[in-house]
Amino acid sequence: MKQEIISLLRCPRTGQTLAHVADGWFVSTDGTQRYPTIEGTPFLIDIDQSVIDRYPKVSTTSSPVKRSNHSGATKFVKRLLSPEKKSTRDNIEKLVELLAEKKNPTVLVIGGGTAGQGTDALYNSSNINIIAFDIYLSDSVDFVADAHCIPLPDSSVDAVLIQAVLEHVLEPERVVSEVWRVLADDGVVYAETPFLQQVHEGAYDFTRYTDSGHRYLFRNFTLIQSGSSGGAGTQLLWSIDYFARALFRSRAMGKLAKLGFFWLQYFDRMISERHTLDTASGTYFLGRKSHESLHARDIVRYYRGAQ
Repeated sequence: MKQEIISLLRCPRTGQTLAHVADGWFVSTDGTQRYPTIEGTPFLIDIDQSVIDRYPKVSTTSSPVKRSNHSGATKFVKRLLSPEKKSTRDNIEKLVELLAEKKNPTVLVIGGGTAGQGTDALYNSSNINIIAFDIYLSDSVDFVADAHCIPLPDSSVDAVLIQAVLEHVLEPERVVSEVWRVLADDGVVYAETPFLQQVHEGAYDFTRYTDSGHRYLFRNFTLIQSGSSGGAGTQLLWSIDYFARALFRSRAMGKLAKLGFFWLQYFDRMISERHTLDTASGTYFLGRKSHESLHARDIVRYYRGAQ
């Protein structure tokens, strides 16, 4: 682990600086809080306040949610059913462009256990430093943490990427508050969150947002751009998948049904953004940290759908 990342780490419970001691543990300044390392990765979770009920007792690279590695034919089918979204690719390129004026900016990826679709421009940038964490071990994370208590100091990163994560946290507003806290004063956040999607990742799925609700969630940020991430056709594919799953009590039958109608997603290109926002699979938000908040009455004026 890079020394510059170790120096940034903080106790998730008290916010105190952490010392990396000889036995591999991270210890708070006052000595009252201790966090283990597993496979060389710090586990900085306040167990008493998290959905994670204990530290792993043995070395593990497992997620609490099963994640599949696709290759060959299954990888082709996966890409056919869930292709990279142009909106994501364009927005990530915009994020990289916004960071271009900074020298070696730091981007925090929340939920970075695997690189998200459409994020190549970020990960391939030679002048951007990426810090990634998730609630499970992987080769992509620098530490394991709970996004409700990000173990980093105030104003320590230049941008935050939080893609397909906020539906999996118990208190999204608290997580967004943490995002605001760790961002520098001119810092930028990019978020993608589901609107009309069925439950995925089982017990670790909690919340959905309309475009307006998503904007209000990020009310302490100045809007750069926002919109839909997957339209009515993509959303319909989710419904077909889960309808077949329920009818036949089979995940495989759901995927087979989805494969038969994969072409529906291409109708997204024919539907206007106004109509898409009312029936989108998900929404995105790109914004800059602000010290002013969007007023409750302003969110009503913000609505951009077709109703």
